[in-house]
Amino acid sequence: MKKIGFLSFGHWSPTPHSGTRSASDALLQAIDLSVAAEELGADGAYFRVHHFARQYASPFPLLAAVGARTSRIEIGTGVIDMRYENPLYMAEDAGAADLISGGRLQLGISRGSPEQVIEGWRYFGYQPAEGETDADMARRHTDVLLEVLKGEGFAEPNPRPMFPNPPGLLRIEPHSEGLRKRIWWGSASNATAVWAAERGMNLQSSTLKEDEGGEPFHVQQARQIRSYREAWAKAGHDWEPRTSVSRSIFALVDDRDRAYFGRGQDSDQVGIIDNMRAIFGRTYAAEPDRLVEQLKADEAIAEADTLLLTVPTQLGVEYNAHMLEAILTHVAPELGWR
Repeated sequence: MKKIGFLSFGHWSPTPHSGTRSASDALLQAIDLSVAAEELGADGAYFRVHHFARQYASPFPLLAAVGARTSRIEIGTGVIDMRYENPLYMAEDAGAADLISGGRLQLGISRGSPEQVIEGWRYFGYQPAEGETDADMARRHTDVLLEVLKGEGFAEPNPRPMFPNPPGLLRIEPHSEGLRKRIWWGSASNATAVWAAERGMNLQSSTLKEDEGGEPFHVQQARQIRSYREAWAKAGHDWEPRTSVSRSIFALVDDRDRAYFGRGQDSDQVGIIDNMRAIFGRTYAAEPDRLVEQLKADEAIAEADTLLLTVPTQLGVEYNAHMLEAILTHVAPELGWR
């Protein structure tokens, strides 16, 4: 059995052929797609976060709205760029969203990807400390977030507060019990996957990673997941972690599918991103029976317990629900995922 969800970047553009012509369209359709995905039996609704872009940027209002409109599906991010985050304020927002959803938040965070503007986190009021890189700053923010999510008091109370305080040091409120174990780290390398395991975070691995061996993308990603699990075992955490991979997978079941994705990229690609040699995973687009055979050979999907399907947001809710239904109905059962 495998959990299957969707991952949306929330692209929108004011063009005639876009189904999401405004930020309002993208946000409201994200809620509607989450409701539809739950009705279809999908397990997760996940959202990418990019600042200074015509995409999703402020995840917590969206997550809370999805949580209020659904009852079962997991809600999450993949990922929030921690260079831009105040970890205490983030803990408050995450706690509130998790409580609204009844404990269904799966919060994916990371160092982030190349952004739309130069050092965009400076506009948000953050800068690396002396001797730090921006990646170091993201990990420092992460360590603070993980600590405060434990729910332990750390702030000295005012002896004459406006409202009565409980005894002892105060913690961030609202606190949501169990959220600390539902934090995920988006990792692009084997080393950061090990770092995430040591800190007790679940692992998200995307459709690209650092090219660390020259093998096919799925082989390298499977090795990354195994390295993560080995590090987790060595760290001695007292709960079982989860691992997810993202894929672009399209079952071609009608003429619309063939028109949109019939000529998809069917091989990995290698390029330079943020001064890193990266390998980008292929797109899977085929008739269901052929798609099943292709996916059987993907080692990383086999290793992971959760699969996130990237969705073409600008094609609208109805088409994306159709796309998810095709995977859940024609592909997942044949692979033993359902």
